[in-house]
Amino acid sequence: MSNAITGTPTVAFLGPRGTFTEQALHDLIAAGHLPVDCRSTPVHSPRIALDKVRAGEADYAVVALESVVDGPVAQTEDALANGSRLQVIRETLVPIVFSILVRPGTQLQDIKTFTTHPVAEAQVRSWVRDHLHNVDFIPASSNAAAAQAVAEGKADAAAAPARAGELFALEALAEGVADMKGAFTRFVLVRQPGEIPARTGDDRTGVIFTLKNEPSSLMTALAELATRGVDMSRISSRPTHREGSPYSFHVGIVGHIEDDSVAEALAGLKRSTHELRFMGSWPRAVLDADGRIPPAGHTPPDYAESKEWVRQLLHRSNL
Repeated sequence: MSNAITGTPTVAFLGPRGTFTEQALHDLIAAGHLPVDCRSTPVHSPRIALDKVRAGEADYAVVALESVVDGPVAQTEDALANGSRLQVIRETLVPIVFSILVRPGTQLQDIKTFTTHPVAEAQVRSWVRDHLHNVDFIPASSNAAAAQAVAEGKADAAAAPARAGELFALEALAEGVADMKGAFTRFVLVRQPGEIPARTGDDRTGVIFTLKNEPSSLMTALAELATRGVDMSRISSRPTHREGSPYSFHVGIVGHIEDDSVAEALAGLKRSTHELRFMGSWPRAVLDADGRIPPAGHTPPDYAESKEWVRQLLHRSNL
């Protein structure tokens, strides 16, 4: 929570220091979305980071939401769907490239065990197959934790950000490793529900919903978007382990709750779903100056003309 004397906010993130999540935190500071003097607290999982916000032990959490290579981050989705509602207020995109880090003096042929975060493993799998033969993979809680494990002699090599190598005094056998060039991960800044960031005209809205286990229930829910011309930027599902509503659906919507068409679609989702959790509306992040990466999606329809038409009809009927 904020320091009672200085008012400095606390931000929880997946540690230890040297993770891509910490890089995302620094990017959010550089963009002016967090104060420069905020107090960052490394934790062991996205769940812990978000629960600290719920408990009032942190003002914000920075968590990875999705990888362009491996898709949604299940730990984050589950943590957002369970527990009291939180709100996303910003996003940032971090380009993902890895260094293969080892203790000084280690050669490729010396490597018998390899560690990194499971999401990262999917992003370097081809490199490992081509360069490291018959190694045992050891999953780590984060990429920086993998580097720390190498430094402590618990593994021979790690895929991690270059900064993790500097922090743990490791050498890089390879740099700029990424099976998919241009890969990035989307990170979000989360807090307790409050004021929604203003509409920019290039926004994202997030919802999580469950459905009754009935025929066509998902089609009915998504039709609330389709019939209004509202685009989706992402959709995924996670098991709830609950009878009657076995899956939760995580949907990214192109647009802002202040867009009339998006607001109407959200109202329709409220009627057609079993449970609906609004995760916020926030400005879309981009990687290039032209705003083309990632694709923007289709702008929500403008209802101004049709609403004015109805208004005039009502006005005439009252004359």
